[in-house]
Amino acid sequence: MKITDILNSKEPSISFEVFPPKQESGLESVKAAAGAIAAMKPSFMSVTYGAGGSTSKLTVEVASDITNLHNIPVLPHLTCVASTKEHVRGMLDQIHANNIDNIMALRGDLPKDGIICNDYKHASDLIADIRSIDPDICIGGACYPEGHIECEHKSDDINFLKLKVDAGCDFLTTQMFFDNNIFYNFLYRIKDKGINVPVLPGIMPITTAKQLSRSVALSGTSVPERFRAIVDRFGDDPAAMRQAGIVYAAEQIIDLIANGVTHIHVYSMNKPDVAKDILAALNGIVG
Repeated sequence: MKITDILNSKEPSISFEVFPPKQESGLESVKAAAGAIAAMKPSFMSVTYGAGGSTSKLTVEVASDITNLHNIPVLPHLTCVASTKEHVRGMLDQIHANNIDNIMALRGDLPKDGIICNDYKHASDLIADIRSIDPDICIGGACYPEGHIECEHKSDDINFLKLKVDAGCDFLTTQMFFDNNIFYNFLYRIKDKGINVPVLPGIMPITTAKQLSRSVALSGTSVPERFRAIVDRFGDDPAAMRQAGIVYAAEQIIDLIANGVTHIHVYSMNKPDVAKDILAALNGIVG
């Protein structure tokens, strides 16, 4: 099933993201976690892609299990910063061979060895190439409500986003954010630029103080004072911090749904217990 078919529904839905292991030795534990999340019947699941394509084989294997064993629509990621056009075509062949209808096209993080490929300079180049190879595949792209950490001006970032959509991107998923007003303002700004594809807000439940500091360092996401107070108060109490983080994320989701944002993507970090608790907090709101 294509993600766009899901996004056309007016009923609220939750999707979850998982990531493959860095080493093949961890594959079975990740498959087990993904299977446990799939058993909760999310609208779809996404599977990330390691820096420089370091987990490309495992990404497809986890994605294949999700859709072929658990019957959940799946969105495997594909990055281009270190990919050749030949590699991209090979990945598309694997995706088709595993009955997958969707792909998340990203520039990706720089590989640890610093070696990049010049076949694609931007995610928009990757999207255009995928669309030329397969006109029917459903393509997702990333967007950044607070601007990309490498982009100095938000207006430039939105111009780059327009290039992605014009290249053939069918929908967008945001980087995590902790203030819903940032997301609402972002929707107004991109609409003014003629970007009208569906936008999925990305919500990350923060369950430890360490997780917050690491996430902010990587993404540049701003943290509202309300959430900083939660971390200051409960950060040294693991059980309390976990519960507070789940509640905060659930409240974000409830506010989004109340304001007409129907479909939410949750960065569940391979944690079935977190996914379960989020869904429990939304019982009666999301079917």
